[in-house]
Amino acid sequence: MASGLEKLLAGIQAAADPSRLRLLAVCSRGEWTVSELVQVLGQSQPRVSRHLKILAEAGLLERFREGSWVFHRRAREGEGVRLARSLCGLLPEDDPALALDGRRLEAVREGRRRAAERYFSARAAEGWDSERDLATDGGRVEEALRRIFERERPASLLDIGTGTGRILQVLAGQIGFGLGIDANHEMLAAARANLDERLARNCQVRHGDMYRLPLPDASFDAVTLHQVLHFADDPPRVLAEAARVLAPGGRLVVVDLASHGQEALRSERAHRRLGFGEAEMSAWLAEQGLVEERPLPLPGPELTVVIWSARRRHGGAEAGAPGGLSERDAA
Repeated sequence: MASGLEKLLAGIQAAADPSRLRLLAVCSRGEWTVSELVQVLGQSQPRVSRHLKILAEAGLLERFREGSWVFHRRAREGEGVRLARSLCGLLPEDDPALALDGRRLEAVREGRRRAAERYFSARAAEGWDSERDLATDGGRVEEALRRIFERERPASLLDIGTGTGRILQVLAGQIGFGLGIDANHEMLAAARANLDERLARNCQVRHGDMYRLPLPDASFDAVTLHQVLHFADDPPRVLAEAARVLAPGGRLVVVDLASHGQEALRSERAHRRLGFGEAEMSAWLAEQGLVEERPLPLPGPELTVVIWSARRRHGGAEAGAPGGLSERDAA
């Protein structure tokens, strides 16, 4: 069995190549398929695949299959985690090759976002709420969310990826103030109309990016992500932003699909991920310092919806004011 020093040397040797260092840097910024990494590095698929294999065998990258897609990301567990993180921290920010990779990576992301935007825009006026109910009766999910929040009645709630504002409508009576964030203008227009129709005057919506929320730290008592993460390039990054704006003692609720194998959801409904496993979600929540509660699975005819709930520990920097962000702050 290799010693710790031998494993460290093997990891350093695996990374001792410009292309592999570039791949490690890119894979620290999300989960990517080989074809996407080929676009970023501008190299052949066999060459990129060989580099990925070397990095994965050294424990610097994680490789996981989901249906017909294989994703690669920087290692989050195992003996290579510290080395992978350290190497990425040492990379020069002004390196021309890394800067070019960053621009190409943004182009890949932008292309995917445009495709998703077209999909969302086409469904903003009608059918989006039923789209979110594809796995199980939406009424079951909504009732479960009401039960969670009616016990605590948080003063402020942030709904990330709010879409047509359905979750704000459902929870308006259980919260003091609600803010919905979405990147699609057509969705926001539908959300405003829906909130006006329901007289949910304690709720607003705002344009924003779930990867860079336009909100201060520790500003909300509760955060929801309802059927959002399976569209994300980088689910842990979305969860990190959700945790950042969550006040001490606040609750994060994630509603999404359990792991499944329905490949058609990628091409027909723009899903990036085919649901999530409980161990995977638990690890992500723990990374953000959140204390997870028991997940609630809601099986449907073909797919299962899971409600994951976690709470930020008390302590650390408190929110700027009791109850988190006020209606005036969010306006």
